[in-house]
Amino acid sequence: MFLQVENIEDVAVVVLLADSLDAGSTKEFKREVSPVVSANSKVAFDMSHLNFVDSSGLGAILSCLRQLNASGGDLKLFGVTKPVRSLLELVRLHRIFDICDARDETLAAFRHSRPN
Repeated sequence: MFLQVENIEDVAVVVLLADSLDAGSTKEFKREVSPVVSANSKVAFDMSHLNFVDSSGLGAILSCLRQLNASGGDLKLFGVTKPVRSLLELVRLHRIFDICDARDETLAAFRHSRPN
């Protein structure tokens, strides 16, 4: 569908190569991202291509965070576009997710966070 995974240091960087994550694409997103989330404790989503996310898309991303947190891992978001950032702020999920501006900042945040 629209995932490109790159392992940098001990972080799985998942580039979401789609314009939207909505009810029509969430099932495929979950199917593709599940093995990545299961196999890694540190995951970063590159959101720079996403211009629209609906409630089912937010739920899918939140589900990834919960799964990682349950196993002692973490999920960080970076490259969040203005429309998606506005939505995260509207529903207060910007307080739940660790959101960075760029890939380098995200990798640095993982290096400085507590070890798993």
